[in-house]
Amino acid sequence: MSEKVTSIDEYLDGIDPVFRTELERIRALVTRLVPSVQESVSYRMPTLKYKDRALVYFTASKKHMSFYPSSWAIDEFKDRLEGYRTTAHAIQFTLDKPLPAELIEDLVLFHKRQIDENRQ
Repeated sequence: MSEKVTSIDEYLDGIDPVFRTELERIRALVTRLVPSVQESVSYRMPTLKYKDRALVYFTASKKHMSFYPSSWAIDEFKDRLEGYRTTAHAIQFTLDKPLPAELIEDLVLFHKRQIDENRQ
């Protein structure tokens, strides 16, 4: 996605439709878990913010998708992330191996608690 988008819907309109359903699932799940999230686009990625801080980002690339729940959350649940490619900030996944809802919930709620505790 080379053009600058200003909303999550605009971002989703511009990605490969095969990835859109999965990213919509993640968006809905995070919004259900933390109903007060605010939607934005930051660093050209769909961003769900909580208390004016990024709670999660999510993106689609040519061959995979990425979920950014915070480096703290990735460290906390690294044992459950085996089988996924991870970086310090991202978890990469595919349609063949999506992130389970329970894992997303745990990552999001852990990061929410860190924000509530004002962890920097």
